[in-house]
Amino acid sequence: MSDVRLGLRENLGQFSLLVVVNAFVGAMVGMERTILPPIAEQEFHLAARSAVLSFIVVFGVTKALTNYLAGRLSDRFGRKHVLVGGWLVAVPVPFLLMWAPSWAWVLFANALLGVSQGLTWSTTVIMKIDLAGPQKRGLAMGLNEFAGYFAVALSALATGFIAARYGLRPEPFYLGVGFVAVGLALSALVVRETKHHVAAESKLHGALPPEGAPTQREVFWRTTLFDKNLSSVSQAGLVNNLNDGMAWGLFPLFFSAAHMNLRQIGTLAAIYPATWGVSQLVTGALSDRIGRKWLIASGMWVQSVGIAMVVLASGFAGFAIGAALLGVGTAMVYPTLLAAIGDVAHPSWRASAVGVYRLWRDLGYAFGALLAGVTADAFGLPAAMWLVAALTFGSGLVVALRMRETLQRPAPVQPAVVPTCIEAEALRQRSSAVVIDVRSPEEYAAGHVEGAINIPLDALASGVGEIPKDAFVVTACGKGGGRSDSAAEQLRAMGYTSVRPLCGGTQAWLQLNSQGG
Repeated sequence: MSDVRLGLRENLGQFSLLVVVNAFVGAMVGMERTILPPIAEQEFHLAARSAVLSFIVVFGVTKALTNYLAGRLSDRFGRKHVLVGGWLVAVPVPFLLMWAPSWAWVLFANALLGVSQGLTWSTTVIMKIDLAGPQKRGLAMGLNEFAGYFAVALSALATGFIAARYGLRPEPFYLGVGFVAVGLALSALVVRETKHHVAAESKLHGALPPEGAPTQREVFWRTTLFDKNLSSVSQAGLVNNLNDGMAWGLFPLFFSAAHMNLRQIGTLAAIYPATWGVSQLVTGALSDRIGRKWLIASGMWVQSVGIAMVVLASGFAGFAIGAALLGVGTAMVYPTLLAAIGDVAHPSWRASAVGVYRLWRDLGYAFGALLAGVTADAFGLPAAMWLVAALTFGSGLVVALRMRETLQRPAPVQPAVVPTCIEAEALRQRSSAVVIDVRSPEEYAAGHVEGAINIPLDALASGVGEIPKDAFVVTACGKGGGRSDSAAEQLRAMGYTSVRPLCGGTQAWLQLNSQGG
């Protein structure tokens, strides 16, 4: 574990691979977005909106429950095993959708898809948080969600065009066979386990409270209700996916009622997740700079405006603008919610907290489909969409009033103030200090500060990679000044926020010990 390093740059190869894997995960969902509601109406002759949207209910419930288990399973058996298992569950899905003789078979396929998505998407999220460490967590989640939802958009667009040319089945689902084959191969053969990174971050994060790690029951209730930050995040995730479930099921029907053809519906179905996906390249990193709370609250409000614009529009252009606004608002929220979970939860129970959050978030699919379907049957499509817009706006108010900012910003560095050296006696009282002896190995062997790490001055830049930037660092040479001062300046330039040379150098330390000080 000595070679384990945290950070996006340090783990660029594996992180990039997981981004690609998550794109194939997202593409599996995207192949349903355009064509499954028309299949329900045209091939299986389902008239009730609640019946048409039943596939989303099944998908949402199974995915939500699997999300909850995925965190616990990944902690127990390892991330990679859960990821591969999720892809194996997905293998039959495209074949079932191609040849389903009844709507019950479609529902069964969506149950399998929900289990697969819960295992694969949850695990890629957890693995990316593992690799990124505490720095640039928002950017990491932005890249993850960009890959997944941009792939949703491309897959929705592709299946819409294929369906317009060849028919609703089976040709559009051929894509799914390829998605499963590539995703499973990459996960089984190339992806590596990331649990060692959790152990490394746990050391940096600090010790657990005296009572130790919370139980699964305690994590569940903290994330669901008792912790104001975690529970605010959970309810926002649920409402976000509630409106996504509505958009998934009702938007194609609403556009069809407005006399859009299948190609136009496919394009409109792609605009929302495409905008969502691309915008996350900006919003994830933005949350690392400006914070999480207000990006989440304002994102929910932008989503509400987008839904309202779709209801009020009367043609393709208006629908496209509303769908794009919904995508931008979702992009402001989606990676930021995950980053906030990472901010609050200790690494030792973070995967379980992510699982609880994703349980509630993806139950939003089921709640959204049920609520939208029943309301649409009773009062019409516009009424269902107005109701969801109002709930989305209210969720933003909950975040604004209940949640605190979770992003921990380092104390500002005052460059004009040059820290003085630390006396040997004071160093003895700082048991947590990291002492770097910048002399040659020969000088170090002749005598050194107890516990000091020997990194010669000319190798300093490449030798401190595993030392946290916020650690209290003391540089030591022979008699103080000179090399230790130069090393301290170098470390400050590299971003280390608390560095001081040792007054009198190693000689002062050895003299203090010889006097019995």
